[in-house]
Amino acid sequence: MEIKAFSVEEWMNAYEMSATYNIAETCVDSLTLEELVTMDGTNPDEFFRSLYSKKLTYGHIEGSPEFRQLVAGLYTSIEPHNVLVMNGGIGANFLVFYSLVQPGDHVVSVHPTYQQIYEVPASFGATVDLLKLRPENNFLPDLDELRSLVRSNTKLICINNPNNPSGAVMERDILEQIVEIARSCGAYVLCDEVYRNLLQDDDADVPSIADLYEKGISTSSVSKALSLAGLRLGWIAAPQEVIAECMKHRDYTTISCGMLDDILAVHALKNYDNILKRNRKIVRDNLAILDEWVKNEPLFSYVKPRAGTTALLKYDLPVPSVTFCTGLLANTGAFLTPGTCFDMEGYVRIGYACSTEMLREGLTKLSEYVRTLR
Repeated sequence: MEIKAFSVEEWMNAYEMSATYNIAETCVDSLTLEELVTMDGTNPDEFFRSLYSKKLTYGHIEGSPEFRQLVAGLYTSIEPHNVLVMNGGIGANFLVFYSLVQPGDHVVSVHPTYQQIYEVPASFGATVDLLKLRPENNFLPDLDELRSLVRSNTKLICINNPNNPSGAVMERDILEQIVEIARSCGAYVLCDEVYRNLLQDDDADVPSIADLYEKGISTSSVSKALSLAGLRLGWIAAPQEVIAECMKHRDYTTISCGMLDDILAVHALKNYDNILKRNRKIVRDNLAILDEWVKNEPLFSYVKPRAGTTALLKYDLPVPSVTFCTGLLANTGAFLTPGTCFDMEGYVRIGYACSTEMLREGLTKLSEYVRTLR
């Protein structure tokens, strides 16, 4: 199987741990184990003591009943049997492609987005057409262009909502039109929803694709919106025939996910509203800081994000984005992701949902570095 290098993951692997000011991270400021366990007043000693007698077996193969029930509760039309636990959102996406895509199939994917979403189906032999998300359209899809791309053999339309890296969000009206286009050719719609509910506007109407379409597939995880990337737990929420096909293929790759991860994820999902309240405050406070910074930096501009944790910053300097980011890191310790990781030269991606202090310090270092280049 031939596949291109995963640009953004290679970049993060190479440099992230050496950063002093990591403003490339895409999770909302991660929770400590203590913060997670005590969020609802639970006594941590009692919580961990309750785990001592548990035998570390494979556990529930499809995810514990409580986990699947709580995940199903995040949707309006999903039942626990429509939920399958996976090793993170990346594992969930991969399993969907591994289970559904065959050589000769046709796939449409938005771009820019998480590279996995279009490279993996191509590696399985599908023809993949990219639906460009352009800054002049606020990084939202051109639906007429989507209509022109679908074919009779289109197996999947792949979207990412809210979008990484742009922070754009497709609301109900756009999603409903995507559903109608998918119905016209019988395609599934896979929506990577790992940033779901990290909204800047409480009035935004952003339903899950699994609640809009009988062939809608939602993938998500506890990493981004719940600040628990270290648990490596995600899920697929999908029609039963998709779950069955995924289970058949999953037996060859996964067996089960970690029992302790499941227990901690259940605790997090029970406190979903509390964590989401915390994390919405972080993304809203921090975006206000970023927005003010952009207004005062004449060499930078952006389409202001409406959701998620990331933004694409366009810069007006005669420096390739990789050179810009490596120089920034070497000279200041501040860490960004080059736009070339998303085929967006002349841009850098910032993750603004880190701690507020980290964001302020990182932006200060970024300004200092830009002044040296000018």
